[in-house]
Amino acid sequence: MALTRVGLVGWRGMVGSVLMERMLKERDFEGLEPKFFSTSQVGQPGPDIGPNTSALADAYDVGTLKEQQAIITCQGGDYTSKVLPELRKAGWDGYWIDAASTKRMDDDSVIVLDPVNRTVIDKAIQSGVKNYIGGNCTVSLMLMAMGGLYQRGWIEWISSMTYQAASGAGAQNMRELVAQMYQIGMDAKPQVEDAAGSILELDKQVSQTL
Repeated sequence: MALTRVGLVGWRGMVGSVLMERMLKERDFEGLEPKFFSTSQVGQPGPDIGPNTSALADAYDVGTLKEQQAIITCQGGDYTSKVLPELRKAGWDGYWIDAASTKRMDDDSVIVLDPVNRTVIDKAIQSGVKNYIGGNCTVSLMLMAMGGLYQRGWIEWISSMTYQAASGAGAQNMRELVAQMYQIGMDAKPQVEDAAGSILELDKQVSQTL
């Protein structure tokens, strides 16, 4: 059975915006009946994706969510923790595709990184797994680069420790970071434009702003 009724939640945030851009570019919406959900702008016009555009539905309306064969969510872990159990309890048996880490380590979920584990994903679909979760962005990028080595059995184990990128905190925090960078640049503008000036003066001004 082809999946056509697909719900999207959290499509305006940092992760969701990138997903939307990619899906539009690759014309992934063609042949689908996409339904866009919102937690704060219910009833307003949805994104312009062509003739299938409709008003935004309530992201907490289990009845409307149940009508979808698959739900793609970039809304975050709190949303997943609240809504998914209610959906499953109500008998929904659709596919839950989630960027949040909430269900990443659960036994009923499979982490999705198809260039590396496509065979695992295919087997999970055949065996009836319904929850597909995105991996940590840093680890996913690392695995993309090293996937071939894993497939050949040339890596026994690996340990990676990083600080999460600012983008992981969401769109509002990204905006705040850029605003802070802008303010630092504006305050240090005279020192930046003075090519003959002392770099220590520039450093001092930046430190004062911080």
